[in-house]
Amino acid sequence: MKIINKKWLAPLAISLLLVGCNSEEASKNNEKEQTTENAATTEEAGPYTVVDDRGVEVTFNEVPESIISLIPSNTEILFELGVGDQIIGATDYDTYPEAALEIERVSDSMTINTERIIELQPDVVFAYTTGEEPQVDQLESAGLKVFVIKSAATISDVYGDIEQIAEVLDLEEKADEIVSGIEEKISAVEEKTASIDEKKKVYFEISPSPDIWSIGSGTFQSELISAAGVENIYGDQQGWFAVTEEDLITRNPEAIITTVNYSEDPKGEIMARQGWSSISAIQNDKVFELNADILDRPGPRIGEAIEQIASTIYPEIFN
Repeated sequence: MKIINKKWLAPLAISLLLVGCNSEEASKNNEKEQTTENAATTEEAGPYTVVDDRGVEVTFNEVPESIISLIPSNTEILFELGVGDQIIGATDYDTYPEAALEIERVSDSMTINTERIIELQPDVVFAYTTGEEPQVDQLESAGLKVFVIKSAATISDVYGDIEQIAEVLDLEEKADEIVSGIEEKISAVEEKTASIDEKKKVYFEISPSPDIWSIGSGTFQSELISAAGVENIYGDQQGWFAVTEEDLITRNPEAIITTVNYSEDPKGEIMARQGWSSISAIQNDKVFELNADILDRPGPRIGEAIEQIASTIYPEIFN
């Protein structure tokens, strides 16, 4: 739900709210567990079927070789699985790893260049549920295999995304290794933060003034905050929402994290906001600008994202 100049993030957040994606995300893992149609995924074994997050059965005659990815988090997963060199089309915001910058752009993450994708004739297109569904229909009508994945709202969802993509590409063992590595990194952070008696209260900003937005429960970022041993001051809210400055001042966060990456000085802008001088985080200079590509992408770097949050808020236990 960076994709990843953050200019795309606010409109995507709004679209997620409008379509009610946050309530749907809770059932994502259950849907993944219902994928029972799989046969052996080798050319010798013949056709095999994988069920995507729409509940659509996508059948492959052989393991896909040419791939198009329509969201950066999935692109990162594909590279982590070792098939980045098979990606022939990606989005304007696919910035990691560096090799992703060389891939032809076929989408801005909101609008898909369907004509070019059809020309490229990929073996599979990995799309996502907050994309342009009519354009996905066009791709399928042209005979392309489109595998749709819901935007992750939980850490478990990310594991599920990795496993689903691997299932399509016959890379299940590699997926298990990736998930285990992420789990180990998260466990290491949790061991360090287990001794904390009182969690720091943090405000997480995803869109700056004048249209200030933050995240509540049911979002991917809120899960990262919790896993880092930090308390989201808006944990009583749901989804992505516009912040009332008066309410934020009343809640008085001890620290502020921003992943805004398209303004000249995100931290300075927050520190200078009129009326915010009474906030503890402002008074104690606890405003932190963190890497948007890592914190806003539900991909294989989530362990690193959790470690980044925890070490920023609790530097004393990570030094």
